[in-house]
Amino acid sequence: MTEGGRRINLDVRFPTSLEQHGSDAMHTDPDYSAAYVVLHTACGLRGFGLTFTLGKGTEIVVLAVEALADLVVGKSLQDIVKDFRGFYRLLTSDGQMRWLGPEKGVIQLATAAVLNAVWDLWARAEGKPLWKLLVDMDPEQIVSCVDFRYITDVLTEKEALDILVGAQEEDRMMKEGYPAYTTSCAWLGYSDQQLKQLCTDALKSGWTKFKVKVGANLDDDIHRCRLIRQTIGPNNTLMIDANQRWDVAEAISWVTSLSEFKPLWIEEPTSPDDILGHAAISKALAPLGIGVATGEQCANRVMFKQFLQASALQFVQIDSCRLGSVNENLAVLLMAHKFQVPVCPHAGGVGLCELVQHLILFDYICVSASLSNRMCEYVDHLHEHFTSPVVIQNAHYMPPKDPGYSCEMLESSVQRHQYPEGDTWKLLMNK
Repeated sequence: MTEGGRRINLDVRFPTSLEQHGSDAMHTDPDYSAAYVVLHTACGLRGFGLTFTLGKGTEIVVLAVEALADLVVGKSLQDIVKDFRGFYRLLTSDGQMRWLGPEKGVIQLATAAVLNAVWDLWARAEGKPLWKLLVDMDPEQIVSCVDFRYITDVLTEKEALDILVGAQEEDRMMKEGYPAYTTSCAWLGYSDQQLKQLCTDALKSGWTKFKVKVGANLDDDIHRCRLIRQTIGPNNTLMIDANQRWDVAEAISWVTSLSEFKPLWIEEPTSPDDILGHAAISKALAPLGIGVATGEQCANRVMFKQFLQASALQFVQIDSCRLGSVNENLAVLLMAHKFQVPVCPHAGGVGLCELVQHLILFDYICVSASLSNRMCEYVDHLHEHFTSPVVIQNAHYMPPKDPGYSCEMLESSVQRHQYPEGDTWKLLMNK
Protein backbone atom coordinates (compact mmCIF):
# COMPACT_ATOMS: atom_id res chain seq x y z
CA MET A 1 0.00 0.00 0.00
CA THR A 2 3.02 2.24 -0.27
CA GLU A 3 3.77 4.00 -3.53
CA GLY A 4 4.45 1.37 -6.14
CA GLY A 5 2.28 -1.16 -4.32
CA ARG A 6 -0.36 -2.97 -6.34
CA ARG A 7 -3.62 -4.70 -5.61
CA ILE A 8 -5.39 -7.76 -6.89
CA ASN A 9 -9.16 -8.06 -6.61
CA LEU A 10 -10.65 -11.37 -7.69
CA ASP A 11 -14.03 -13.05 -8.07
CA VAL A 12 -13.62 -16.54 -6.57
CA ARG A 13 -16.55 -18.96 -6.58
CA PHE A 14 -17.07 -22.54 -5.41
CA PRO A 15 -19.96 -24.58 -6.91
CA THR A 16 -21.46 -25.65 -3.58
CA SER A 17 -24.97 -25.60 -5.06
CA LEU A 18 -24.23 -28.87 -6.86
CA GLU A 19 -24.53 -30.76 -3.57
CA GLN A 20 -26.93 -28.37 -1.81
CA HIS A 21 -24.30 -27.24 0.70
CA GLY A 22 -25.44 -23.98 2.29
CA SER A 23 -29.06 -24.33 1.13
CA ASP A 24 -31.80 -22.74 3.19
CA ALA A 25 -35.35 -21.44 2.81
CA MET A 26 -34.30 -18.22 1.06
CA HIS A 27 -31.05 -19.23 -0.61
CA THR A 28 -31.84 -22.52 -2.32
CA ASP A 29 -28.78 -22.81 -4.56
CA PRO A 30 -25.84 -20.87 -3.09
CA ASP A 31 -22.40 -21.05 -4.63
CA TYR A 32 -20.12 -20.03 -1.78
CA SER A 33 -18.01 -17.22 -3.18
CA ALA A 34 -15.75 -14.35 -2.23
CA ALA A 35 -14.61 -10.99 -3.46
CA TYR A 36 -10.93 -11.58 -2.72
CA VAL A 37 -8.49 -8.74 -2.18
CA VAL A 38 -4.69 -8.92 -2.04
CA LEU A 39 -2.76 -5.84 -0.94
CA HIS A 40 0.89 -5.64 -1.96
CA THR A 41 3.46 -3.42 -0.30
CA ALA A 42 6.77 -2.15 -1.58
CA CYS A 43 8.59 -4.24 1.06
CA GLY A 44 7.00 -7.44 -0.23
CA LEU A 45 4.55 -8.02 2.62
CA ARG A 46 1.02 -8.86 1.52
CA GLY A 47 -2.38 -8.58 3.15
CA PHE A 48 -5.35 -10.77 2.24
CA GLY A 49 -9.03 -9.99 2.69
CA LEU A 50 -12.35 -11.26 1.49
CA THR A 51 -16.03 -10.71 1.78
CA PHE A 52 -18.50 -13.56 1.41
CA THR A 53 -21.15 -13.79 -1.32
CA LEU A 54 -23.38 -16.49 -2.82
CA GLY A 55 -22.26 -16.47 -6.46
CA LYS A 56 -24.06 -14.05 -8.75
CA GLY A 57 -23.20 -10.47 -7.96
CA THR A 58 -19.69 -11.14 -6.72
CA GLU A 59 -18.44 -9.27 -9.77
CA ILE A 60 -20.37 -6.20 -8.56
CA VAL A 61 -18.58 -6.29 -5.20
CA VAL A 62 -15.24 -6.58 -7.00
CA LEU A 63 -16.09 -3.46 -9.03
CA ALA A 64 -17.00 -1.63 -5.82
CA VAL A 65 -13.63 -2.60 -4.34
CA GLU A 66 -11.98 -1.14 -7.45
CA ALA A 67 -13.97 2.06 -6.91
CA LEU A 68 -12.48 2.34 -3.41
CA ALA A 69 -8.94 1.60 -4.53
CA ASP A 70 -7.78 5.19 -4.88
CA LEU A 71 -8.52 5.71 -1.18
CA VAL A 72 -6.11 2.90 -0.28
CA VAL A 73 -3.27 2.63 -2.78
CA GLY A 74 -0.31 4.82 -1.90
CA LYS A 75 -0.96 4.86 1.84
CA SER A 76 1.44 3.36 4.36
CA LEU A 77 0.34 0.77 6.87
CA GLN A 78 1.88 2.84 9.65
CA ASP A 79 -0.22 5.88 8.78
CA ILE A 80 -3.39 3.79 8.64
CA VAL A 81 -2.99 2.09 12.00
CA LYS A 82 -2.01 5.35 13.70
CA ASP A 83 -5.50 6.62 12.83
CA PHE A 84 -7.53 3.52 12.00
CA ARG A 85 -10.77 5.27 12.90
CA GLY A 86 -9.91 7.96 10.37
CA PHE A 87 -9.13 5.37 7.71
CA TYR A 88 -12.42 3.58 8.41
CA ARG A 89 -14.27 6.87 7.98
CA LEU A 90 -12.33 7.60 4.81
CA LEU A 91 -13.68 4.40 3.25
CA THR A 92 -17.22 4.76 4.58
CA SER A 93 -17.69 8.51 4.23
CA ASP A 94 -16.47 9.35 0.74
CA GLY A 95 -18.71 12.21 -0.38
CA GLN A 96 -19.88 10.38 -3.50
CA MET A 97 -19.42 6.66 -2.78
CA ARG A 98 -21.35 6.78 0.52
CA TRP A 99 -24.49 7.57 -1.47
CA LEU A 100 -24.47 3.89 -2.50
CA GLY A 101 -24.82 2.83 1.17
CA PRO A 102 -24.07 4.38 3.43
CA GLU A 103 -22.49 1.48 5.33
CA LYS A 104 -24.94 -0.98 3.77
CA GLY A 105 -25.17 -3.35 0.83
CA VAL A 106 -22.55 -3.76 -1.85
CA ILE A 107 -20.48 -0.79 -0.75
CA GLN A 108 -20.21 -2.21 2.76
CA LEU A 109 -19.20 -5.62 1.41
CA ALA A 110 -16.47 -3.93 -0.62
CA THR A 111 -15.32 -1.89 2.37
CA ALA A 112 -15.17 -5.03 4.49
CA ALA A 113 -12.98 -6.83 1.96
CA VAL A 114 -10.49 -3.95 1.99
CA LEU A 115 -10.52 -3.57 5.78
CA ASN A 116 -10.07 -7.31 6.26
CA ALA A 117 -6.98 -7.14 4.06
CA VAL A 118 -5.56 -4.21 6.04
CA TRP A 119 -6.09 -5.99 9.37
CA ASP A 120 -4.45 -9.09 7.94
CA LEU A 121 -1.51 -7.00 6.76
CA TRP A 122 -1.14 -5.35 10.17
CA ALA A 123 -1.19 -8.69 12.00
CA ARG A 124 1.39 -10.14 9.61
CA ALA A 125 3.60 -7.09 10.06
CA GLU A 126 3.50 -7.69 13.82
CA GLY A 127 4.08 -11.43 13.40
CA LYS A 128 0.87 -12.30 15.29
CA PRO A 129 -2.47 -13.92 14.55
CA LEU A 130 -5.12 -11.22 14.52
CA TRP A 131 -6.74 -12.29 17.79
CA LYS A 132 -3.39 -12.00 19.54
CA LEU A 133 -2.75 -8.58 17.96
CA LEU A 134 -6.03 -7.40 19.48
CA VAL A 135 -5.47 -9.06 22.85
CA ASP A 136 -2.05 -7.42 23.18
CA MET A 137 -3.34 -3.92 22.43
CA ASP A 138 -3.93 -1.36 25.15
CA PRO A 139 -7.65 -0.59 25.62
CA GLU A 140 -7.00 2.93 24.34
CA GLN A 141 -5.59 1.57 21.09
CA ILE A 142 -8.54 -0.76 20.58
CA VAL A 143 -11.02 2.03 21.20
CA SER A 144 -9.15 4.26 18.74
CA CYS A 145 -10.05 1.78 15.96
CA VAL A 146 -13.80 2.14 16.57
CA ASP A 147 -16.01 4.76 14.94
CA PHE A 148 -18.40 5.87 17.71
CA ARG A 149 -20.34 8.20 15.45
CA TYR A 150 -24.07 7.42 15.65
CA ILE A 151 -23.76 5.14 18.72
CA THR A 152 -22.65 7.46 21.53
CA ASP A 153 -26.19 7.52 22.90
CA VAL A 154 -25.66 3.90 24.01
CA LEU A 155 -21.86 3.52 24.11
CA THR A 156 -19.29 6.22 24.73
CA GLU A 157 -15.54 5.91 24.42
CA LYS A 158 -15.22 6.07 28.20
CA GLU A 159 -17.74 3.25 28.63
CA ALA A 160 -15.84 1.19 26.07
CA LEU A 161 -12.60 1.71 27.97
CA ASP A 162 -14.32 0.64 31.20
CA ILE A 163 -15.62 -2.52 29.51
CA LEU A 164 -12.29 -3.59 28.09
CA VAL A 165 -10.19 -5.58 30.50
CA GLY A 166 -6.72 -6.98 30.43
CA ALA A 167 -6.22 -10.41 28.90
CA GLN A 168 -8.04 -13.08 30.92
CA GLU A 169 -7.75 -16.84 30.70
CA GLU A 170 -5.83 -16.78 27.44
CA ASP A 171 -4.22 -20.05 28.53
CA ARG A 172 -7.67 -21.65 28.81
CA MET A 173 -8.40 -20.84 25.18
CA MET A 174 -5.04 -22.23 24.08
CA LYS A 175 -5.74 -25.50 25.90
CA GLU A 176 -9.48 -25.96 25.41
CA GLY A 177 -10.49 -23.72 22.53
CA TYR A 178 -13.78 -21.90 22.03
CA PRO A 179 -17.04 -23.92 21.93
CA ALA A 180 -18.65 -24.35 18.52
CA TYR A 181 -21.92 -25.50 17.05
CA THR A 182 -22.41 -27.13 13.67
CA THR A 183 -24.71 -26.23 10.79
CA SER A 184 -23.13 -28.68 8.33
CA CYS A 185 -25.49 -31.51 9.27
CA ALA A 186 -28.82 -29.91 8.39
CA TRP A 187 -28.86 -27.80 5.25
CA LEU A 188 -32.37 -27.57 3.85
CA GLY A 189 -31.58 -29.49 0.65
CA TYR A 190 -30.21 -32.57 2.41
CA SER A 191 -32.16 -35.86 2.39
CA ASP A 192 -33.40 -37.55 5.56
CA GLN A 193 -30.75 -40.22 5.24
CA GLN A 194 -28.05 -37.60 4.85
CA LEU A 195 -29.33 -35.63 7.86
CA LYS A 196 -29.37 -38.67 10.11
CA GLN A 197 -25.95 -39.90 9.02
CA LEU A 198 -24.30 -36.50 9.38
CA CYS A 199 -25.78 -35.96 12.84
CA THR A 200 -24.72 -39.44 13.94
CA ASP A 201 -21.17 -38.84 12.68
CA ALA A 202 -21.05 -35.45 14.38
CA LEU A 203 -22.12 -36.90 17.72
CA LYS A 204 -19.26 -39.40 17.51
CA SER A 205 -16.88 -36.48 16.91
CA GLY A 206 -18.00 -34.67 20.05
CA TRP A 207 -20.59 -32.24 18.69
CA THR A 208 -23.45 -31.39 21.07
CA LYS A 209 -24.93 -28.27 19.45
CA PHE A 210 -26.75 -28.43 16.10
CA LYS A 211 -28.50 -25.88 13.90
CA VAL A 212 -31.30 -26.82 11.50
CA LYS A 213 -32.47 -24.81 8.51
CA VAL A 214 -36.25 -24.29 8.44
CA GLY A 215 -38.86 -22.08 6.82
CA ALA A 216 -39.85 -23.53 3.44
CA ASN A 217 -42.60 -25.96 4.49
CA LEU A 218 -43.99 -26.40 8.00
CA ASP A 219 -44.80 -30.11 7.72
CA ASP A 220 -41.33 -30.78 6.38
CA ASP A 221 -39.78 -28.71 9.18
CA ILE A 222 -41.69 -30.69 11.81
CA HIS A 223 -40.53 -33.92 10.20
CA ARG A 224 -36.87 -32.82 9.94
CA CYS A 225 -36.71 -31.34 13.43
CA ARG A 226 -38.25 -34.50 14.89
CA LEU A 227 -35.73 -36.64 13.00
CA ILE A 228 -32.80 -34.57 14.20
CA ARG A 229 -34.03 -34.27 17.79
CA GLN A 230 -34.47 -38.06 17.92
CA THR A 231 -30.97 -38.51 16.52
CA ILE A 232 -29.13 -36.06 18.79
CA GLY A 233 -31.17 -36.85 21.90
CA PRO A 234 -33.08 -34.64 24.36
CA ASN A 235 -30.08 -33.14 26.16
CA ASN A 236 -28.11 -31.76 23.23
CA THR A 237 -28.74 -28.25 21.92
CA LEU A 238 -30.89 -27.55 18.86
CA MET A 239 -31.25 -24.20 17.09
CA ILE A 240 -33.40 -23.32 14.07
CA ASP A 241 -32.75 -20.78 11.30
CA ALA A 242 -35.34 -19.40 8.88
CA ASN A 243 -33.02 -17.06 6.95
CA GLN A 244 -35.55 -14.17 6.88
CA ARG A 245 -38.37 -16.20 5.31
CA TRP A 246 -41.39 -15.08 7.36
CA ASP A 247 -43.58 -12.13 8.25
CA VAL A 248 -43.81 -11.37 11.95
CA ALA A 249 -47.09 -13.14 12.68
CA GLU A 250 -46.07 -16.06 10.49
CA ALA A 251 -42.79 -16.39 12.38
CA ILE A 252 -44.55 -16.51 15.74
CA SER A 253 -47.04 -19.13 14.54
CA TRP A 254 -44.44 -21.27 12.74
CA VAL A 255 -41.94 -21.32 15.61
CA THR A 256 -44.72 -22.06 18.09
CA SER A 257 -45.45 -25.16 16.01
CA LEU A 258 -41.81 -26.19 16.30
CA SER A 259 -41.52 -25.45 20.02
CA GLU A 260 -41.96 -29.12 20.98
CA PHE A 261 -38.41 -29.72 19.74
CA LYS A 262 -37.02 -27.26 22.31
CA PRO A 263 -34.98 -24.97 20.08
CA LEU A 264 -32.64 -22.62 21.92
CA TRP A 265 -33.26 -19.89 19.36
CA ILE A 266 -34.91 -18.98 16.11
CA GLU A 267 -32.41 -17.24 13.87
CA GLU A 268 -33.37 -14.55 11.35
CA PRO A 269 -37.13 -15.14 11.63
CA THR A 270 -37.99 -12.09 9.53
CA SER A 271 -36.41 -9.21 7.62
CA PRO A 272 -32.96 -8.41 9.04
CA ASP A 273 -33.94 -4.72 9.04
CA ASP A 274 -37.17 -5.15 11.02
CA ILE A 275 -36.12 -4.23 14.55
CA LEU A 276 -39.65 -3.85 15.90
CA GLY A 277 -40.66 -7.10 14.22
CA HIS A 278 -37.85 -8.96 15.95
CA ALA A 279 -38.88 -7.39 19.24
CA ALA A 280 -42.47 -8.58 18.77
CA ILE A 281 -41.31 -12.10 17.92
CA SER A 282 -38.97 -12.12 20.91
CA LYS A 283 -41.75 -11.09 23.28
CA ALA A 284 -44.16 -13.68 21.88
CA LEU A 285 -41.70 -16.58 22.06
CA ALA A 286 -40.27 -15.78 25.48
CA PRO A 287 -42.93 -17.84 27.36
CA LEU A 288 -41.86 -20.83 25.24
CA GLY A 289 -38.24 -20.43 26.29
CA ILE A 290 -37.13 -19.72 22.73
CA GLY A 291 -34.74 -16.84 22.08
CA VAL A 292 -34.24 -14.77 18.94
CA ALA A 293 -30.90 -14.45 17.19
CA THR A 294 -29.85 -12.32 14.25
CA GLY A 295 -26.98 -10.21 12.98
CA GLU A 296 -25.36 -11.99 10.06
CA GLN A 297 -27.11 -9.66 7.63
CA CYS A 298 -27.64 -6.76 10.01
CA ALA A 299 -26.48 -3.67 8.20
CA ASN A 300 -24.18 -2.00 10.71
CA ARG A 301 -23.46 -0.99 14.29
CA VAL A 302 -26.36 1.49 14.19
CA MET A 303 -28.84 -1.30 13.47
CA PHE A 304 -27.34 -3.38 16.25
CA LYS A 305 -27.70 -0.43 18.61
CA GLN A 306 -31.43 -0.38 17.95
CA PHE A 307 -31.85 -4.17 18.19
CA LEU A 308 -30.23 -4.07 21.60
CA GLN A 309 -32.20 -1.02 22.76
CA ALA A 310 -35.45 -2.67 21.71
CA SER A 311 -34.63 -5.92 23.59
CA ALA A 312 -35.22 -7.68 20.30
CA LEU A 313 -32.41 -10.24 20.67
CA GLN A 314 -31.39 -12.86 23.17
CA PHE A 315 -28.34 -13.74 21.06
CA VAL A 316 -26.19 -11.47 18.88
CA GLN A 317 -24.67 -12.89 15.71
CA ILE A 318 -21.81 -10.89 14.31
CA ASP A 319 -20.48 -11.49 10.81
CA SER A 320 -16.87 -10.96 9.82
CA CYS A 321 -17.70 -9.67 6.32
CA ARG A 322 -21.09 -8.01 6.02
CA LEU A 323 -20.58 -6.07 9.21
CA GLY A 324 -17.62 -4.05 7.97
CA SER A 325 -14.74 -6.12 9.35
CA VAL A 326 -12.96 -5.82 12.67
CA ASN A 327 -13.62 -2.10 13.26
CA GLU A 328 -17.39 -2.53 13.14
CA ASN A 329 -17.36 -5.80 15.05
CA LEU A 330 -15.42 -4.25 17.91
CA ALA A 331 -18.24 -1.76 18.38
CA VAL A 332 -20.88 -4.49 18.36
CA LEU A 333 -18.98 -6.71 20.79
CA LEU A 334 -18.74 -3.80 23.22
CA MET A 335 -22.41 -2.86 22.88
CA ALA A 336 -23.52 -6.48 23.28
CA HIS A 337 -21.52 -6.74 26.48
CA LYS A 338 -23.07 -3.56 27.86
CA PHE A 339 -26.56 -4.95 27.16
CA GLN A 340 -25.55 -8.39 28.51
CA VAL A 341 -26.47 -10.23 25.32
CA PRO A 342 -24.19 -13.17 24.46
CA VAL A 343 -22.44 -13.12 21.10
CA CYS A 344 -22.69 -16.30 19.00
CA PRO A 345 -21.08 -15.45 15.64
CA HIS A 346 -22.33 -16.53 12.24
CA ALA A 347 -19.75 -18.39 10.15
CA GLY A 348 -21.68 -20.15 7.37
CA GLY A 349 -19.70 -19.44 4.21
CA VAL A 350 -16.31 -19.65 2.59
CA GLY A 351 -13.61 -18.29 4.89
CA LEU A 352 -15.97 -17.06 7.59
CA CYS A 353 -14.89 -19.65 10.15
CA GLU A 354 -11.29 -18.67 9.52
CA LEU A 355 -12.11 -15.00 10.09
CA VAL A 356 -14.62 -15.00 12.92
CA GLN A 357 -12.60 -17.25 15.22
CA HIS A 358 -10.25 -14.31 15.83
CA LEU A 359 -13.11 -12.03 16.88
CA ILE A 360 -14.69 -14.47 19.29
CA LEU A 361 -11.37 -15.23 20.96
CA PHE A 362 -10.84 -11.52 21.54
CA ASP A 363 -14.38 -11.20 22.89
CA TYR A 364 -13.80 -13.90 25.48
CA ILE A 365 -10.31 -12.84 26.52
CA CYS A 366 -10.79 -9.05 26.67
CA VAL A 367 -14.52 -8.30 26.78
CA SER A 368 -16.98 -10.91 28.03
CA ALA A 369 -14.78 -13.34 29.98
CA SER A 370 -17.75 -15.70 29.81
CA LEU A 371 -18.80 -18.82 27.92
CA SER A 372 -22.36 -18.82 29.26
CA ASN A 373 -24.77 -19.35 26.34
CA ARG A 374 -21.89 -18.61 23.95
CA MET A 375 -20.75 -20.58 20.94
CA CYS A 376 -19.48 -19.95 17.44
CA GLU A 377 -20.92 -21.44 14.28
CA TYR A 378 -18.88 -23.95 12.29
CA VAL A 379 -19.50 -25.34 8.82
CA ASP A 380 -17.29 -28.08 7.46
CA HIS A 381 -16.89 -26.71 3.95
CA LEU A 382 -13.98 -25.38 1.84
CA HIS A 383 -11.34 -25.05 4.57
CA GLU A 384 -8.89 -26.96 2.39
CA HIS A 385 -8.57 -23.89 0.15
CA PHE A 386 -6.86 -21.77 2.84
CA THR A 387 -3.20 -21.62 3.79
CA SER A 388 -4.11 -21.54 7.52
CA PRO A 389 -7.37 -23.48 7.77
CA VAL A 390 -9.42 -23.42 10.95
CA VAL A 391 -8.62 -26.16 13.48
CA ILE A 392 -11.49 -27.86 15.33
CA GLN A 393 -10.86 -30.25 18.22
CA ASN A 394 -13.70 -31.87 20.15
CA ALA A 395 -16.18 -29.33 18.78
CA HIS A 396 -14.01 -26.37 19.82
CA TYR A 397 -12.17 -23.75 17.79
CA MET A 398 -8.47 -23.97 18.61
CA PRO A 399 -6.73 -20.57 18.51
CA PRO A 400 -4.87 -19.99 15.23
CA LYS A 401 -1.13 -19.53 15.56
CA ASP A 402 -0.07 -18.26 12.13
CA PRO A 403 0.35 -14.48 11.67
CA GLY A 404 -2.58 -12.69 10.02
CA TYR A 405 -6.34 -12.98 9.76
CA SER A 406 -6.36 -16.57 8.38
CA CYS A 407 -8.02 -15.58 5.10
CA GLU A 408 -5.22 -16.20 2.59
CA MET A 409 -6.34 -18.70 -0.03
CA LEU A 410 -4.04 -21.15 -1.76
CA GLU A 411 -3.01 -19.69 -5.10
CA SER A 412 -3.90 -22.97 -6.81
CA SER A 413 -7.44 -22.79 -5.38
CA VAL A 414 -7.86 -19.19 -6.51
CA GLN A 415 -6.70 -20.01 -10.01
CA ARG A 416 -9.01 -23.02 -10.31
CA HIS A 417 -12.08 -21.25 -8.92
CA GLN A 418 -11.69 -17.73 -10.29
CA TYR A 419 -14.89 -16.84 -12.12
CA PRO A 420 -15.42 -17.34 -15.02
CA GLU A 421 -11.98 -18.25 -16.36
CA GLY A 422 -10.91 -20.81 -13.73
CA ASP A 423 -10.76 -24.45 -14.77
CA THR A 424 -13.60 -25.44 -12.41
CA TRP A 425 -16.00 -23.03 -14.08
CA LYS A 426 -14.81 -23.73 -17.62
CA LEU A 427 -15.60 -27.42 -17.08
CA LEU A 428 -19.04 -26.66 -15.61
CA MET A 429 -19.95 -24.23 -18.37
CA ASN A 430 -18.96 -26.69 -21.06
CA LYS A 431 -21.21 -29.45 -19.74
